[in-house]
Amino acid sequence: MNTIPDIFTISNQKQFEKIALKVFRFQYENNMVYREFCDFLKTNVQKVKSLEQIPFLPIQFFKSHKVVSSTNLTEETFTSSGTTGISTSKHFVTDISLYEESYRKGFSQFYGNIEDYVVLALLPSYLEREGSSLIYMVEDLIQMTQNPESGFYLHNHGELIKKLTGIDQSGQNVILIGVTYALLDLIENHPFQLQNTIIMETGGMKGQRKEMIREELHEQLCQGFGVTAIHSEYGMTELLSQAYSLGNGVFECPSWMQILVRDTEDALAYVTEEKTGGINVIDLANINSCSFIATQDLGKRNPNGTFEVLGRFDNSDIRGCNLMVI
Repeated sequence: MNTIPDIFTISNQKQFEKIALKVFRFQYENNMVYREFCDFLKTNVQKVKSLEQIPFLPIQFFKSHKVVSSTNLTEETFTSSGTTGISTSKHFVTDISLYEESYRKGFSQFYGNIEDYVVLALLPSYLEREGSSLIYMVEDLIQMTQNPESGFYLHNHGELIKKLTGIDQSGQNVILIGVTYALLDLIENHPFQLQNTIIMETGGMKGQRKEMIREELHEQLCQGFGVTAIHSEYGMTELLSQAYSLGNGVFECPSWMQILVRDTEDALAYVTEEKTGGINVIDLANINSCSFIATQDLGKRNPNGTFEVLGRFDNSDIRGCNLMVI
């Protein structure tokens, strides 16, 4: 599709909306699952003139359907983690270079040149299964640092403690990216006083620990690592872009991604800024799949376009979002 070169150079809202509407029409024409969903809602494609009028596909469709807008062969299949017996989402990626461009440009938009960092990854639950889009991204970022100190750590805390302390003390900038429960395990093993390290959590207890509210979690992590803020990454199997929080749980999207917040009672209506609702994501990099996804996350949007993630719907809360998910 000829809009792809424009996606990563978006510089204002008008441009974003123009491209989003073009992508919507393209996906309606080329994605049979999305088209069927739009038709089910009796969407008049010609009358869709704003982001709010675009139908957002419930994320559960990735568990039951092949959601693609391209006839090209699948280059990578990303799968979500799921406990035994629960069906997992599958994201069929027909152009992996789009994913690479999205996360590389997204990272540099928030953190600058990757070569300025050592990247250490503590992602045991992701490493222990195949098909993780997060592992694909972090593995590539580790390679891009061109630093032999960068790497993955599974359960070898002793080696990680030694390396992290040493590199941090040398004045080198470090990013330690970890799944939440593994970061908590690490600081229980060894408290730190880090000066040059960004701690980035990717969320999730993965059934290993009791869920905690963000303020309490970040306070524990700040104390344990000796840092003033905890960064977070917001991404998912079904997307090709990530939002980042540089602290306080306030996320910002790269310029080709935005969120809207839908009403929890009526999935086709939106709530005003700073009100809690369901998070709808527009990810224009997801051109060959679906760029308009209604997630199962709860959150609120701030007046400046940033957003906060406040929790998840439990299944009984999802109203108006289960259409056709059978």
